[in-house]
Amino acid sequence: MNYSSLSPFSSRHTGPDAAQKSFMLEALNYADMDAFINEVVPENIRFKKALNIPEGKDEATALKRLQQLASSNSIRRNYIGQGYYACQIPTPILRNVLENPQWYTPYTPYQPEISQGRLEALLNFQTVVCDLTGLPVANASMLDEATAAAEAMTLCLRMLKRNEKKNTFWIDENCHPQTINVIKTRALPLGINLAFGNSQAAEIPEDCFGVFIQYPDTYGEISDPRDIISKAKTHGARVVMATDLLALTLLKEPSAWGVDIAVGSAQRFGMPLGYGGPHAAFMACTDACRRQMPGRIIGISIDKEENPAFRLSLQTREQHIRRDKATSNICTAQALPAIVSSFYAVYHGPAQLKQMAININALTNTLATALKEQGYTVTNENFFDTLSIELSEDARQDLAAKAEKKGLNLRYHSKGISLSIDETTSPSDLETLIQIFIPDYRLKQIQEVKIEALFKRDTDFLQQEIFNSIHSETELMRYMDRLQKKDIGLTDSMIPLGSCTMKLNAATEMIPVTLSGFSDIHPFAPEEQVSGYRELFNELENWLAEITGFDAVSLQPNAGSQGEYAGLMAIRSYHESRGDKQRDICLIPMSAHGTNPASAAMAGMKIVGILCDTEGNIDVEDLKAKAQEHSENLSALMITYPSTHGVFEETIITICQIIHDQGGQVYLDGANMNAMVGLSRPADLGADVCHLNLHKTFCIPHGGGGPGMGPIGVVEHLKPFLPGNPIDSDGVNAVSASDASSGCILPISYSYILLMGPDGLKDASETAILNANYLALRLSPHYDILYRGKSGRVAHECIIDCRNFKASAGIEVEDIAKRLIDFGFHAPTMSWPVPGTLMIEPTESENLAELDRFCEALIQIKEEIARIEKGQLPQDNNMLKWAPHTASVLCASEWPYSYNREEAAYPLPWVKDKKYWPPVSRVDNVFGDRNLVCTCPSMSDFS
Repeated sequence: MNYSSLSPFSSRHTGPDAAQKSFMLEALNYADMDAFINEVVPENIRFKKALNIPEGKDEATALKRLQQLASSNSIRRNYIGQGYYACQIPTPILRNVLENPQWYTPYTPYQPEISQGRLEALLNFQTVVCDLTGLPVANASMLDEATAAAEAMTLCLRMLKRNEKKNTFWIDENCHPQTINVIKTRALPLGINLAFGNSQAAEIPEDCFGVFIQYPDTYGEISDPRDIISKAKTHGARVVMATDLLALTLLKEPSAWGVDIAVGSAQRFGMPLGYGGPHAAFMACTDACRRQMPGRIIGISIDKEENPAFRLSLQTREQHIRRDKATSNICTAQALPAIVSSFYAVYHGPAQLKQMAININALTNTLATALKEQGYTVTNENFFDTLSIELSEDARQDLAAKAEKKGLNLRYHSKGISLSIDETTSPSDLETLIQIFIPDYRLKQIQEVKIEALFKRDTDFLQQEIFNSIHSETELMRYMDRLQKKDIGLTDSMIPLGSCTMKLNAATEMIPVTLSGFSDIHPFAPEEQVSGYRELFNELENWLAEITGFDAVSLQPNAGSQGEYAGLMAIRSYHESRGDKQRDICLIPMSAHGTNPASAAMAGMKIVGILCDTEGNIDVEDLKAKAQEHSENLSALMITYPSTHGVFEETIITICQIIHDQGGQVYLDGANMNAMVGLSRPADLGADVCHLNLHKTFCIPHGGGGPGMGPIGVVEHLKPFLPGNPIDSDGVNAVSASDASSGCILPISYSYILLMGPDGLKDASETAILNANYLALRLSPHYDILYRGKSGRVAHECIIDCRNFKASAGIEVEDIAKRLIDFGFHAPTMSWPVPGTLMIEPTESENLAELDRFCEALIQIKEEIARIEKGQLPQDNNMLKWAPHTASVLCASEWPYSYNREEAAYPLPWVKDKKYWPPVSRVDNVFGDRNLVCTCPSMSDFS
């Protein structure tokens, strides 16, 4: 037997074994993998060396390394606050949701019939936000509090009438510094003027379109917002309030003050600190703003049987429709953390949540009383969980030394220190904290709650049945299980979405996420306490730089969309540093993902479209002409490679040179990096910056719609323009609320690379390409394969053309997508990048049996279409038009269909062995948009 350099893990990650690969290669008429790859991947783009990263480790060794890194971080009792708080995630939620592949492997809920479980959980999340803020509409897809605030600013701008020429956004100086810095980044390319002041004494500029305040503020003060809100309304400005959901169980809700938009983080509802994330942020708004609200709104509609059904409303995939006019570029969000927070609210219910807030405030008041009695200057008149104390520099240093000795983290700032109490603070903890101020202090009595009458909440919240009926672990377990069974994840079958790469998220890669040494670290902990994280980040950055060929990597962007934005901002800053402020034209192929033009617009660029030829490649002559036409103003080209059409374009190096010749920069969208790792490197092709979807190529799970990570790699001259630390005084180009944003999930990608090694990563890319070409081969007698490379092969995905079926059989591509549900499959990417098509990507993780099963399903569907074409089935009454078929439909006493029940439920024999039963029939999208309900309803809402 020949020695293999592949790690033991790589054979677990890649689905096909050696015999299956040989079978597929033989079917494709190749002697071996090398011959196949040499024909598919153009010679001029090949990376001919081995990646300079460590050899792949076995799972036990990798886990030992991750545990070592986690233990190198220092876990302290945190009182830093500043938007991040320790909390207790209930163990049934930890085990049954956060650590459960049936919850973390499903894809974004674009196919609602197979997403009813997580859609219900996300609707619960929106209900929590709406009830606690008092505002009628909430979404479920903000990335963090800082970016939610930046999105709220642009929402206010979009709400201006056409004749209004206002351009100033006013910010209270006592908001969180990381939020202010992210807003600054967002405002700069849009030409928005920022003004700052104190909400208790400020005047609002006449050209102000929005006001931003924090309640309670970054120093813990609860200020009376009536005056600043009145001034804002006088000037026709909208008011954005950053707030805390737990505080709102005691404090008057934002709507009661007249606020238009509320934003914040739901982190303290059950998500660990995680060195910054992932955490679900939120946004709620008035009815007047709902059509302009960014992100995803979960709504309630009806299905074909007129039963209630959940779906994405209004903004679903709007980037593909509105492109550069989209309300946001957010695509992947924080669905899984939002689901965790929703179950946290369900489990605790309103009474327990309020009691938790009472405990926190009582302990905070006890702390304030003790400090004041000892003569300390506590600056807060009104507070919920945070106190600020004025101290001289010497006193502050002395206190810091005492806190260090007791293992406590406090927040130090120019005004003194701040201390934040949280859910996990016990009376014993409080006594230890007070002892650094008063050495002989002994806690004798906990003070009463202290909330001034002006600020007290006097309205109920979360009175819906769901928040008042599931408080035992037995009931919670059954509820979570009931919801997860409604969804299709990788635990059920392959998810063949083109460009979205739903590959294996191995259990070994997921274990580090909930190790205490990673999950219990505050994002603003001192550097000396996070040596494990820093070592992991440095290694991961170096590995990603080697894999892509770039000179530096930033891990800050917390989604692919934010990676796009950060990359374009780096390009923008580079041009400006050279005095080329006029360079604002971004060339984008017509086939590009909708987030590309949306991101370019956010970066202040003007979009010029580039044509594609009949083979799906960029029209090089059109590109050359437009690059020359806009030579003086050319900023960048955004290009996806391999192409959006699933092809390795041989002209890529020429394309990059055309842009460079005109002084522009090349932004390469790394969404399809799954076909390149170990085979080709973006920087070697001529790209200047590239974002990587770690939630795709590097195994962070999609989490039913997120979290994700979108770090960027850049060439040497763009290094100075990478995102800066958001808590620094300048925070230049900061795009997330913390420096490593969702730091807690970066160990997943680190583990994947550590386990696979250079040979395993290359093997994964080769297998992904092989699987896609085998699918194309099997399906080509039945469907037209829309685009192929020069070799006649596809890259890691293929597009099948379904457009002619509308004329021949009255069948739309949506009908095929819904019929696939009856076979137990999630549909491929539908109608993008070409309307009326399906883009299929099997990834490297699926074995031959699963590939064949999927092909058999599509071939059977084609035969069903043929029966319609022959007149054997009517165009308006067939198994495709009525798909998917629920158990209730199949069990009904009447059967008014032209096909039999067995054809509907079990279209192929193997379906009986692993039948997935959709919980609802086809959802009526139009009804849902016309009758928007985005919170937990009473039954009267359906009448």
